[in-house]
Amino acid sequence: MPIGELCNRAVVFATRKTSITEAAQLMRQYHVGDLVVMDLIKDKRVPVGIVTDRDIVIEIIGESLSVDDFTVGDIMSQQLISVPETEGVIETIRLMRANGIRRIPVINEEGGLAGIISVDDMMDLLAEELTELAKVAPREQAREAQTRVGLRP
Repeated sequence: MPIGELCNRAVVFATRKTSITEAAQLMRQYHVGDLVVMDLIKDKRVPVGIVTDRDIVIEIIGESLSVDDFTVGDIMSQQLISVPETEGVIETIRLMRANGIRRIPVINEEGGLAGIISVDDMMDLLAEELTELAKVAPREQAREAQTRVGLRP
């Protein structure tokens, strides 16, 4: 299944010039732990980085720095790892694991942002799939018990 079918398409984003305070307010308002950082290139929003709530805490607050002295561009991940929306789920999980990342932007064919997928999203999906799989054995046993009744002499 392509990751583009599973990703969250309602992505909250910021620009490099977004203040740290504004970034935190966006995260709070939309109940998210990250913002995809976008640049406007030829009238198209292109993802260039990601900033997380943890980045704000570790890079700014944990160092007792003033949030007013920095922008999202100062603390965002400089090397964005993304995945094409046609990539498979397992391949996406492997990429996330190999790079130690919990969230990954999903990119469309034109290089624009299609969505984002997180480890939590993947766990929800896999838990749902495993729950459905776990229901197979009891149903099979019940079907067998029902069909075999009366076959013994």
